[in-house]
Amino acid sequence: MNWVAILEIFYIIVLVVVCLRIIYDTTSTNKTLAYLLLVIFVPILGILFYFSFGINYRKRRVYSKKLIEDDVLRRELIRQIISRTETNLKLNTATIREGASLVHLLLNDSLSPLTVGNEVTLLHNGEGKFPQVLKALEDARHHIHIEYYIYENDAIGNRIKDLLVAKAREGVKVRLIYDAFGSRSIRRSFVRELISSGVEAYPFNRIRFQPLANRLNYRNHRKIIVVDGHLGFVGGINISDRYINDANAMEGKKIYWRDSHFRIDGPGVQYLQYLFFCDWNFCAHQKLQPEPAYFIDRPHAGANESVQIAASGPDSPTSTVMLSLLKAINLAKNEILLTTPYFIPGETILNALKVAALGGVSVRILAPGISDSLLVNAAAWSYFDELLRSGVEIFLYRKGFIHVKTMVVDDYISIVGTANMDYRSFDLNFEVNAVVYGEKLAGELRASFLNDLEDAEQIQANAWHRRPVFKKLAERIARLLSPLL
Repeated sequence: MNWVAILEIFYIIVLVVVCLRIIYDTTSTNKTLAYLLLVIFVPILGILFYFSFGINYRKRRVYSKKLIEDDVLRRELIRQIISRTETNLKLNTATIREGASLVHLLLNDSLSPLTVGNEVTLLHNGEGKFPQVLKALEDARHHIHIEYYIYENDAIGNRIKDLLVAKAREGVKVRLIYDAFGSRSIRRSFVRELISSGVEAYPFNRIRFQPLANRLNYRNHRKIIVVDGHLGFVGGINISDRYINDANAMEGKKIYWRDSHFRIDGPGVQYLQYLFFCDWNFCAHQKLQPEPAYFIDRPHAGANESVQIAASGPDSPTSTVMLSLLKAINLAKNEILLTTPYFIPGETILNALKVAALGGVSVRILAPGISDSLLVNAAAWSYFDELLRSGVEIFLYRKGFIHVKTMVVDDYISIVGTANMDYRSFDLNFEVNAVVYGEKLAGELRASFLNDLEDAEQIQANAWHRRPVFKKLAERIARLLSPLL
């Protein structure tokens, strides 16, 4: 009995220490309460879960983004970024309009420059994206940089692999970063074949023991391709056959997968390249330097779209992605069109959407009717009641699974990227969004949203409020777990 008492006292001491660490280390109140409840009411396993998944990497920066060691040169580069952004802002006030404060937020928070002279193409689904990607890779002359959360060993994955191998043999420098969790199907023979053919390939965070791997919780969710320093792709579409809707999807024999992506031609690619360099030097343990051949500073002929990149992760002092979305919402005067597959916005974004709707802005949200996670869907639905009461219109996509991550604000701000509207994208994952200022692309993205509504069902507020109590309770319980999802 003495040993039992000693073990109980020891466990209580450990529990108190862990609780104090959670309180000190976790910045989000909701996450703090969720982790405290977990470690207190789920003995031992709760503590193991916290140390496996709950460590606050934002306080412990995963790695430094300092590419240039020479401080004088670095300060000069920062001065040039600020100066060029201010110049571009002044010369494009008609395009940027009220978005100047969003431009300054991204500049001040993460030194993301405002670039002009870009051509941005909106791509729909895998069948719209992959032909352009394959052509861009085929035309590469100097380098190909690819960074993906999911790269699968399937038909499109192998087509791209064969092309990367061919380009490497031609002398093109090919570098690949893949997430060790999301791209686990290529970790062995697939990657070895790439490496043996001259492609440099590294997992972003190598996972030694998956069940209790702390790094499993900090995933590289980015989807970036940069070709020859002037052409890039970014958005929600991973390298996987599931994103390609063939005849089987059209006939309903497999799930229809709806997603969106951007192709960027022009200097807007430079910050995507910068992100790749930072991530590459971290995972490859190299010191790849930002040479001029990798950062082509010339406008695309005849193009005039303004682009900024919003990116953040556990390596960032703040959640740049969340702050940029919040700022864009607050800028809205007429309309917000939001599409997201995972809607767990947290109180800050939730209140911003409610304020916008109550203030007379038309707010429409398109979310999945068919989801790949019942628990996440339940947590998302728990937010709908108060949004509907505030006048937000919510639609559930029924044609298939909608994986689109986009937002259109009024008729001049367009956002497409990798970030979901949830805690994981805001706090845990490495994410990247492209922000485009201008009426042309906003019009295209708005038309795309309205087209998707043709395959969606609007939630009727009165019927939604009258749903059975047990459903609402289940959703509230799922919402309690949302910081951990």
